[in-house]
Amino acid sequence: MGRPSRVHVDFWLQEPSAGTDTMRCSLRHCLLTSLAVGFLWLFLTLQIPRDMDEDQNKVHALLSSMPPVSYGGRKAPRPPADWQDLASTYMKTIQQRRKTWLTVGISSGPGRDPNGLLYTLGSLFRASSKVEQKHLTVLVHLADSDFAWLRETVARISSLFSPQILAGRLVLIHAPPDAYSAAGAHCGDGDQGAPCGDASAKQNVDHAFLASFAAKLSDYFLLLRDNVFCAPGFLTHVRRKVWALRAHPWVLLEFSNRGSLGKLFRGGDLPRLARFLLLFQQDQPLSRLIPRFSVLQAQRRPVLCRPFLFYYRVSYSRASQDPKARAAQSRGPPGPHNPPGAVFTDMRVFDVHAPWEAYTLDESFFWTHNISAGSHLTVILNRPANLSRVQVLTGTILEGKHALQRGQVELGHSPEGVPQFCTSFVLLGQLLEGQLDQEALPTRVGSDVSCVKLVVNADQAGGLMVRHIYLWEESARATAAAQG
Repeated sequence: MGRPSRVHVDFWLQEPSAGTDTMRCSLRHCLLTSLAVGFLWLFLTLQIPRDMDEDQNKVHALLSSMPPVSYGGRKAPRPPADWQDLASTYMKTIQQRRKTWLTVGISSGPGRDPNGLLYTLGSLFRASSKVEQKHLTVLVHLADSDFAWLRETVARISSLFSPQILAGRLVLIHAPPDAYSAAGAHCGDGDQGAPCGDASAKQNVDHAFLASFAAKLSDYFLLLRDNVFCAPGFLTHVRRKVWALRAHPWVLLEFSNRGSLGKLFRGGDLPRLARFLLLFQQDQPLSRLIPRFSVLQAQRRPVLCRPFLFYYRVSYSRASQDPKARAAQSRGPPGPHNPPGAVFTDMRVFDVHAPWEAYTLDESFFWTHNISAGSHLTVILNRPANLSRVQVLTGTILEGKHALQRGQVELGHSPEGVPQFCTSFVLLGQLLEGQLDQEALPTRVGSDVSCVKLVVNADQAGGLMVRHIYLWEESARATAAAQG
């Protein structure tokens, strides 16, 4: 029985001085230890039969038999021999796989939406063809020390994406708290759930680990977040853009205008990026450090690549009962306002899941089927509103089933009649993968809006789920900012 081969991961850009040898070894030791444990978890959940009942029973049995991991200790518990065989096989698969063209990197932790990472992974693989996936690696950093969350997350990911994991196209890594201490992050007490420094500093260190591990996996590295959806064929679009700019020097290409989402780097720049994030982890949040990095690498102007290929999903699940979690959420972006209004449609309506349920702020939705081109679902507001953002989501969350395949969203003005209807409409945008999320609306479009209309552009057989229509008011957002 052969021992698992070691993976060399280096967080330094240049040869460190003698005084930093201890930190370097500690970082590498912590990450290698955590990787080994993570790979063992993966194979526990992958060695399960296809029968769903047996699948669930064996997952729980195997995971419950795992010895507890001591994150504060120096040594991880020694696994049984069969676990070592599984880890060895997986490590060899990762090391022997050839370098791909693109690595998509995601750092994920417990958040508002417990399914956000699963949605993102599902969207990534649905949006890329089998041919495209041969040139793609998805790297996920599970960036939290809560053992229960780690175990559950690994089990759920491996049960849904085992073909991608076994093919080496989906790789999970984890760095325990010891690695954060070695990296200079200021951790709290020794509890597993204790945060390391403020949230932005921890996020920077999370992404430093992610970038360092991804450095040798591919030619290019695309940074995403969890809880996003991807445009179909995004890899081909990115590749065409890179080819079009082959004669122009660049450090950072942006395929989204939302913070750190959709940022493309060259693989050779990742060690410098990792070092930069570690050095300035306490200075600024990640969304500000990334543009600074490109400027320091002599890219004078940002390169925005349209159309944008990545958008955030929004989920408003019940708030955590933990005071720290509630405080963090209160500092986050405000939720939708959905000013009072009425909902009308000419699509079929059933006894359950009525049209108005698409305009609520809970998890209800509108359901219909066999829709025709020209059909619509329209929200008529009680008073005109100045909108700063409009989001329309259709289809199931994980699989994307029952989404509107071809449709658009229009904003209406100048209401007349009883009951009221809008006499003029302006196109806001086409749905992409059954969804639309538009921010920073032009004044002429978002001002004095009285109607928001979802229009069907082609006949569609089968079911249609309109999950929600969310509206953000400009005045309400300004008031919330002033009060904050």
